[in-house]
This record gives sequence, structure tokens and C-alpha cells, in this order.
Amino acid sequence: MIINKKKLLIVSSFLIIVFLSCNQIDSNSKNNIGLEPQNLSLQLDLQKNSVSNTVDEVTPWVASITTESSQISKFYTVRGEGAGTGIVTKANGYILTNAHVIENAKEIKVHLPNQPTYKANIVGIDRISDLAVLKIDSKNLQYATFANSDKLKVGQWVLTVGNALALKGGPTVTIGIISGLDRTITTSIGQFHGLIQTDAAINEGNSGGPLINLNGEVVGINQATVRGAQGIGFAIESNVAKKILQNLIETGKVIRPFFGISGQDFTKAIANELNIKHHEGIIVTTITEQGPANQAGIEAGDIITKLNDLKTTDMNQFLDILWGFSPGDKIKVEFYRNQTKKSVNLTLSERP
Repeated sequence: MIINKKKLLIVSSFLIIVFLSCNQIDSNSKNNIGLEPQNLSLQLDLQKNSVSNTVDEVTPWVASITTESSQISKFYTVRGEGAGTGIVTKANGYILTNAHVIENAKEIKVHLPNQPTYKANIVGIDRISDLAVLKIDSKNLQYATFANSDKLKVGQWVLTVGNALALKGGPTVTIGIISGLDRTITTSIGQFHGLIQTDAAINEGNSGGPLINLNGEVVGINQATVRGAQGIGFAIESNVAKKILQNLIETGKVIRPFFGISGQDFTKAIANELNIKHHEGIIVTTITEQGPANQAGIEAGDIITKLNDLKTTDMNQFLDILWGFSPGDKIKVEFYRNQTKKSVNLTLSERP
């Protein structure tokens, strides 16, 4: 069989082009796809280095706090020990921690990396926020930088740092994301509002320690975990903590107005259960006898919707607005009772 030389040349050229094209595709695949795991590994290594560097930066101002307490019973004295974490907030030795870490302590000691052990004095305690400030006799300490917690977003990476026992090898660090904002929880020591929720592990030893961003800035103060809810922890927002820190340093306490109720968000579920129309606000659950609300005629079951014409759509907002006033201020309260809109004026007192 005789094959035309011209046709043979055309076919050969075509096969060469196809071969070169396939080789190029294979080469591009190696360059663009085959190296992806290496690039990903490099990115992860860089992230690990970033986290490690951040931990190195914050370690000098993360304090270990140990406490000793004693309780005298009828026949003997019971001694107890506790531990937690704190944050150096000023170069001259002001330490921020949780109130429950140092509650009822007879002696408090603060341990810092490469520093002597210090005896600490309590400057002030605010049980409403579960924050406390300690003072140690020291100067020129490295201290924390606080970020603006109003700019936090769900999904943002954060680290928790704890140093409860001052163990060799440095603090305990966990990593996670912000999984929720403006959370309300009820614990054995009270109800807390406006908290940051994170899946970065928070244990008892982390209490009072920092929740930080990847820049090493404090975005929250680790406070609590919810028993039975694995992988969920809560922290006090840095903006809230900064205000309380300053008040405790200046006056030893946080002066708040007293309204005289307990309440909760008035949700559609509660409205349906009570078979009443839903209004955005809070429902009053209990009234403090002789408190401002009681004296003004507010009752349990009332649904408060406004303070001085500012909407109180939930408990967080109600408290934010309320704590913007001062003891002695006269405010207008709008609420619903039995589907009827009402309003009263009351004078706030100082919270005991």
C-alpha cells in the first residue's frame, strides 16, 4: 500500500502538535495544581508562625493568679486554694481579672514570666460584670493593648491565653473563632449580657485571661463556659472591660443606676405562650420591693419598649441604655400592660 508523502507529513505534524499540547497541559497541571498542597502547607506554616509570634508577644503580660481562702466553721477552719489568669493593663502594676477568681480570697499572689512573685491588693470588684482589678508593687511592666470590640465579626479568628498555674513551658493557648456576639447566659454567679461567644476552649484556669485577635490585641476577657455545651465559651467585650477597669481604678467601684426589675427578652415564642400580641421589648419577670420601678407602678408582666424614647428591643439594649444614665436621673418609661400602651416617669437610684 502506497501512502502519499504529503499526507503523511500533514498527519505527522498534527500528531506532534497534539503531543506538545498535552505535554504543556501536563506541565501546567504540575505548576498550577501539583504545587497547591505545598502552597497550602506554606500558608499553614506562616499562620502557625503568626500564632506562635503572637503568643510570644502577649506572654509577658499574661499573669498567673493564685489565691488562698479560709472559712471558719463551728469546729475547724477550712482552707482553700484557687487559681486563675489576669492581664497586666498598666506599666505600674494594675491587673484585670474575673471577680470570681479572687472572691473571698484572704491572700492573692500574682506570677509573671521572668518576674518575682508579687502579693496583690484588691483595688475594686464589680460583680455585675464579674470583673476585678488588682494592684502589685511593680514598675515598667509590659502591658496589654485593647482592641475595639465593636468591630468584631462572627467567624474572626481568636486565641484564648491562660496561665493559671504558671506552669513551665509558658501559658496554655487555644485557637478558634468568634461564633456569636451579644450573647446572654445565666450562671451560678449571675446573669450576664452582651458576651462574645467563641469555640476556642475556655477552662477554669483561663478565667480572667485574654481573648485576643491575631494581632495580639485584647478583644475580650475570658469568663465562662456553659456546662453541658461542649466547645462553647464566653468572654466580656473589651470595650465594656475598659470602662469598668477605669472606674475601678479611679473609685474602687462602678456606679450604676438602679431600675429595680429583673427581665428577659420578650420573644415571639413567649408572646405565643402568653397568647398576647408581640412587641419588641423586655418582659418584667420580678420587681424589687421599694425600688424605682415598683414605686412608679411598674408590675411583673409589663413589657417595656422604651426608655426616654429610646427603643429597648432586648435585654442587652435595655441595659446599654439604662447604664447610660446616672443615679438621680428622671426618665420616661413606655410599656404595654394587657395590650394597653402606658408610660410612667421614675427617678433612678444608685445600684446597691
